[in-house]
Amino acid sequence: MPKKVKEDHERITKGKPRKGELPARDEIDSLYKWKLENIYPSVKEWEQDYHRVERGLEEFNNYRGNLGSSMEIMADCLGLDEDLGISMGKVLVFANMKSHEDTSVTEFQALADRAMSLMVRYSTATSFIVPEINCFSEEIINGYMNSEELAEYSFFFENILRMKEHVLSTAEEEIIARTGEMAHAPENIFSMLTNADMKFPIVRDEKGNKVELTEERYFSLIKSTDRKVRKEAFRALHRTYRKYENSIAAMYSSSVKTDIFNSRTRKYSSSLGSALDNNNIPVDVYSNVIDTVNANLEPLHDYVNLRKKGLGVSKLHMYDLYVPIVEEINMDIPYKKAMEMVLEGVAPLGGGYLELMKKGFNEGWVDIYENRGKRKGAYSWGSYGTHPYVLLNYNYTLRDVFTVAHEMGHSLHSWFSHSSQPYIYGDYTIFLAEVASTTNEALLIEHLLSRSNDVEQKKYLLNYYLEQIRTTVYRQTLFAEFEKRTHELAENGQALTKDLMCGLWHELNEKYYGPGIVVDEDVDIEWARIPHFYSAFYVYQYVTGYAAATAFSRKILSGEPGVRKGYLEFLEKGSSDYSINILKKAGVDMSVPDPLEQTIAVFREKLAELDSLL
Repeated sequence: MPKKVKEDHERITKGKPRKGELPARDEIDSLYKWKLENIYPSVKEWEQDYHRVERGLEEFNNYRGNLGSSMEIMADCLGLDEDLGISMGKVLVFANMKSHEDTSVTEFQALADRAMSLMVRYSTATSFIVPEINCFSEEIINGYMNSEELAEYSFFFENILRMKEHVLSTAEEEIIARTGEMAHAPENIFSMLTNADMKFPIVRDEKGNKVELTEERYFSLIKSTDRKVRKEAFRALHRTYRKYENSIAAMYSSSVKTDIFNSRTRKYSSSLGSALDNNNIPVDVYSNVIDTVNANLEPLHDYVNLRKKGLGVSKLHMYDLYVPIVEEINMDIPYKKAMEMVLEGVAPLGGGYLELMKKGFNEGWVDIYENRGKRKGAYSWGSYGTHPYVLLNYNYTLRDVFTVAHEMGHSLHSWFSHSSQPYIYGDYTIFLAEVASTTNEALLIEHLLSRSNDVEQKKYLLNYYLEQIRTTVYRQTLFAEFEKRTHELAENGQALTKDLMCGLWHELNEKYYGPGIVVDEDVDIEWARIPHFYSAFYVYQYVTGYAAATAFSRKILSGEPGVRKGYLEFLEKGSSDYSINILKKAGVDMSVPDPLEQTIAVFREKLAELDSLL
């Protein structure tokens, strides 16, 4: 362990370094843990707010069937929804984040379960509001939109008018709300099977040690420089999924049928149209993603050939896609240095942005280090009325530095949105969610590339950049095309059997990666591993978000007049307008191919640069 990293480790564990073991939660110094007491000083205050929300749900009965009586009653009901909604959000995030600190603590798991149950009851109690408003004439709704009392809710009413034909009666909407847990059954069953019950075989790591394969270990083994290790892990993982292919096919088919049921119940012509209409995203935007990427598969084929060259193999296999073309650099970056790198990278966004990021770093927004029982991965969360929070499992790698930049991008987006918008528009849509986080990453990697004088480091960064685009733009578009095809087949009465889906997955991989790779039969079952498929038509937003972020970062770095101001204003918009419009006003139009084509142009540029260095 390098000296600086060793000192960092000793500091976070209060001077008590452990030999090969993760520290317990209470062994980590409070300086390196988030401050959930900024939400509630203790569980006692959480309980008080929980019961306040619980009691408040009864008050909605006073408004049910009476919203049309007067503007004052409408305003009071929406005010109650805001008041209890803010508390509900705080109750939910506090309980869940406490449970994530150490998942073995049953007290906090119970709090999280109670909070989720209350959230379902909250959704049920408020499910009458939109259907009841929807029963009013357009004249009445327009009157609300133009009134002084309800001026803040003008866009809210506009959106209701837009979706009027797809909203059901009050009784029907309540039934739909009550079916929420059943609708999530395929996803929950999939999660239990793959996370709790599914057992993978023993494989060997690079040192020849026997290890039990898991999804987490697979991510490191598939990047191994030892090809035998990659191949064995690849086969072991996918052949395990093959044992459950009929069951998982039934789960996914049930999920698709649920999507179709909901879309037809709400009078949509397709499940894709239904999924996109919630945020008023035209179906053409989804089609544009698939069409533009399909028209630009040649750079991905060239990248496959470059991989073959970089790895020195005559035939490239699917298990060769994740190992770095160049030797991975072990930079061992202490967290303090990571913060400095991120701040330097996002400096083009201006002093105000930097000061806010420093505030987040220094005032308890971030839970930095891994401890026993802590939830894996990383995320940004929070609610209206709290500052954002970031969960990390920082492990001193360059990838961890990019994770810091990414999650702080989410957090600052939330901060700006919550600070600038009323509660009803405080959260941004999923369509916009990945833009700010990925813009931070794009600015950081361009900064590191511009500053690097080390050829090996530059090669590593270029490889990292190319992998980001391959896995986010090309791979997620492949996922999006699979979802589109399976839903269309099911809508036309086709049974989604495991043979059909394996065949479709093989076909798509051959098309996307081209003739330079062997599409191994084992990969045919890979569709069965993807949890995002249980949130239909979600993954395309990774593609649009990355493309928008690339467009923003290129404009910002070029010094184009007004772009930085427009970008910071974008961060403040929350959901106060339709997502497409918010981006367009900031200078990026996702209804046309240009932003995606810019991203693919960057891919070509970095590909040529890496090729010249190999």
